Amino acid sequence: MATRASASGGRPTVTVCRGCCCGTEKIPGVDHAGQLAALRAALDGVAAVRAVDCLDACDQANVVVVQPSPAGRRAGGRPVWLGLVNDRDATDDIATWAGAGGPGLVDPPAILDLYAFRPPRQVREGLAD
Repeated sequence: MATRASASGGRPTVTVCRGCCCGTEKIPGVDHAGQLAALRAALDGVAAVRAVDCLDACDQANVVVVQPSPAGRRAGGRPVWLGLVNDRDATDDIATWAGAGGPGLVDPPAILDLYAFRPPRQVREGLAD
């Protein structure tokens, strides 16, 4: 998996919200630190994983944004916002997709359509591509 994403022209970025609502007691029963650690371990060397303070989409906690690599962007990929990412299966599906190339290069698993949402424009514009 590592060579596929790297060979395709850069790495996608997975941004994990860990602000006021995401990654906190607001969502009990979720191992928030474990979720972030699992993404980092699964995507080591194939995608950048970063935690940010708040993505201002608190009603969708936990929020993860998968941003395309440069090659994915050239192929038409755009950031994909995923909300309510509160189970290990969703985290695994995100890691598999981003590790294979992510937006623009590989279609996401169909199940991730259930997590996708479109945040307000000002929120989207606040997340650098």
